[in-house]
Amino acid sequence: MQNQKIIVHYEEFIFSDRSERLLLNNGLHFGPVTIRFETYGKLNKEKSNGILILHSFSSDSHAAGWYSKKDQSPGWWHDMIGHNRAFNTQRFFIVCSNVLGGCNGSTGPSSINPQTHKPYGLSFPVITIKDMVNAQYYLMQHLDIPQWYAVAGGSMGGMQALEWVITYPKKVQRTILIATTPSLSTQALAFNFIGRSAIMSDPHWKHGDYYQSKKKPSYGLSIARMLAHITYVSETSLSMKFGRKIQERERFVLDFEDQFTIESYLKHQGTKFVNRFDANTYLYLSKAMDYFDIAASYGSIESALRKSKSKFLIISFSSDWRFPPQASKKLVTALIRTHHEVSYVELECPFGHDCFLLKTEQQAKLIKGFLNA
Repeated sequence: MQNQKIIVHYEEFIFSDRSERLLLNNGLHFGPVTIRFETYGKLNKEKSNGILILHSFSSDSHAAGWYSKKDQSPGWWHDMIGHNRAFNTQRFFIVCSNVLGGCNGSTGPSSINPQTHKPYGLSFPVITIKDMVNAQYYLMQHLDIPQWYAVAGGSMGGMQALEWVITYPKKVQRTILIATTPSLSTQALAFNFIGRSAIMSDPHWKHGDYYQSKKKPSYGLSIARMLAHITYVSETSLSMKFGRKIQERERFVLDFEDQFTIESYLKHQGTKFVNRFDANTYLYLSKAMDYFDIAASYGSIESALRKSKSKFLIISFSSDWRFPPQASKKLVTALIRTHHEVSYVELECPFGHDCFLLKTEQQAKLIKGFLNA
C-alpha cells in the first residue's frame, strides 16, 4: 500500500464578491482571489480533525501523492503525509494550500488582472505573511472547519504557522514549527536582497512586465536560486558531496567555464527552478519573509504569542545556519514565559536548512507523538 502511487487532485476556491475581498496588511481591499489547495484523508462528522500544512518558499499545495501514474516525483512532503505516517490520513483531514502571491494556482503576480486582462506583474500589491494567513482563513471557512486540530510548517511555512496562532489564537489547538524563525536575521535579509537584485538586473525582467515576451528573466532568477540554495545547505554537506572535485573533460584548461562539480550542480539547480517558478513571485514572497517580524509588530515575541491557546512542538536542526537553533530557542523562551505548553527538540543533521525536507524519520516520530498526545 505504501509503495502504491496515490493519485491526488487539486481544487480551487475563489472568493470574488466585493464583501469578501481580502483586506490586506497595507489597508487595500483586494480581489478576486483564487486559492489552490489539496486535501488528504476525510473530515470527520465533528469537523475536529483538520490539519493545515503550510509550505516553504518554493513549494506549493502539492504536498503528497502523485497527479498521475506517469509522475516521477510525489508531493514535496510525501513521506510525512499518508497512511500511518506523521500526518496520518486514516485519522486526520490534511489540507495544504498554495500561498497568496504564489505561482502555482493561487492568485499572484503572474495571474490575470480582471480589469486589464493582462498579468498583474508589479501592479500586484505587496503582501505579507499575515495576508497569506488571512486568505487561508477564508479557505478554512469554505471547508467549514471551525478550528484546526493543528497547523504545521517549516521555514516560511513556520512563519505562517506562527501568524495563525497570533492572528487567530482560538482557531489552533496545536502548532508545529520546524526550522523557522520569528524574524529574518540581517544576513538572511541581505541574501534575499541580492536575489531580488539579480532578478531585477536581468534585462528581460522589464520592470516585471515580461509575461508577453518570448524571453523571460531566466538568468537573474537562476542566479537568485543558486544563491538561495547555498543558504539551504551546509558547508559540511557540500564538502561531503562535492569537495573540490573537477568536472571530467578531455583536457584541463584554465578558463572561466564551470570546472568544479559544485558549479555544475548549482547551474542545474538554477535551471530546474526557472522551469517551475515565476521571477516576480520570487520578489513578492521573499519580501513577505523580510517584513515578517512578530516582535516588531506586537512589541515583543511574548506579547505576540500571549493570546494563543495552542500547544507547541518546535524542531530545529544543528547545521541550519539560515534559521539557526537560536531562533527557535527564542520562541521556546517566549512560550515558557507566557505559560504555554511547549516541547523543543534540536535534531542532529548535517544537511543545513533542508534537513526538514530531507530527514523526515526523526521528525515523523516527534510529530506523531505530539499529535497523538
